Amino acid sequence: MKRSLCMIAVMLWVVTIAAGAWLFVKGVTRPGADGRMEIALAPVERDQVLEEMRQLLKAVDGVVRGLGDPQPDLKSMEAAARAAGMGMAADVNPAIMAKLPLPFKQMGMSIHRDMDALADAIVQQETPQQILRRLSSMTARCTTCHDLYRFGADK
Repeated sequence: MKRSLCMIAVMLWVVTIAAGAWLFVKGVTRPGADGRMEIALAPVERDQVLEEMRQLLKAVDGVVRGLGDPQPDLKSMEAAARAAGMGMAADVNPAIMAKLPLPFKQMGMSIHRDMDALADAIVQQETPQQILRRLSSMTARCTTCHDLYRFGADK
């Protein structure tokens, strides 16, 4: 009897771990009507993710505006990039993260890491061309992500 209960408990544990791993990789997704993968989020979750994307865009804008000035304000440019770094990603709601597919999470985290690296590059006074190359690499991932994914209603 004890052996049977132990086996059932182990099997339930394995199934739970497998389901959690599957959800971590796949997220809550379905094929979208426009060919992109649709990530199903509640309206408040969708708003939070879109707010983070807007903050990333504002950071890019802050750096680009600085590069356009004859005398760039390196402190402002660094602050703009640093604001969208890993510190920004540290307090993301775990329930939202569970719903996002792994490639989406990987692209997002790589952008946050690269924003910190960009801030470091600004402090080290890389040339405007080097900074633009960094930004180009990041925005290429942004457009790739927007080409692959869309947000839909949580059902």
